[in-house]
Amino acid sequence: MTAAIVFVHGLYMTGAEAVFLRRRLGRDLGARTHVFAYTATAEDPDRVADRLASRVAGLMAIPVAEGRPGDVHLVGHSFGGLLILRAIERAARRGAPLPPGRVVLLGSPVSGSGAAAALMRRPVLGRALGRSGAVLARAGFAGASIAGNGHDVGVIAGCRPMGLGRHFAHFHEPNDGTVAVRETQLAGAVDRIVLPVSHTGMLLSRRVALEAACFLRQGRFSLTASS
Repeated sequence: MTAAIVFVHGLYMTGAEAVFLRRRLGRDLGARTHVFAYTATAEDPDRVADRLASRVAGLMAIPVAEGRPGDVHLVGHSFGGLLILRAIERAARRGAPLPPGRVVLLGSPVSGSGAAAALMRRPVLGRALGRSGAVLARAGFAGASIAGNGHDVGVIAGCRPMGLGRHFAHFHEPNDGTVAVRETQLAGAVDRIVLPVSHTGMLLSRRVALEAACFLRQGRFSLTASS
């Protein structure tokens, strides 16, 4: 069987910024990699999540040399991780849960983004978030329900405070420059680590790629949670 990895990019990104991460994951796992593209500011998040679920289901239907496909793993950066969790939850509620696979969240503010909430309080700046703003500011996911639908979730957070978000959220706690470490905590995640990377820098980090590959392969990170 050949596994597939779907990468879901973050706000204002396209997936091209994660080319090195995707290449490393594909090589380390011998997997096919795919980018799920969307426009966070213009599209309805629920419709995007449903489209993502359809994409995953479609990949399971693609035959491979061994005769049947392997698992479809999901890797989401920032807002992309929220869309993954939303897709899993909504598919389960429809009675058509996504096929089993592991999930790695990279700097995703699953408990709500303080930086986004601060922007939302400023009408002009808040418009820059478009239709993603409300989801980013509130988020909130039932991690147990995610795990209960056959998806082990691993969380990678960054603690290098380099990013524009720190100018709006005024962090007084460990953060990656855009998202606080605390905001990445997901109840029900099977493993979690904090690495010295920034919010965007984690996409270029060899250590992040190695740890993400490790989790997708065996359901655990090689490092012990540092925070």
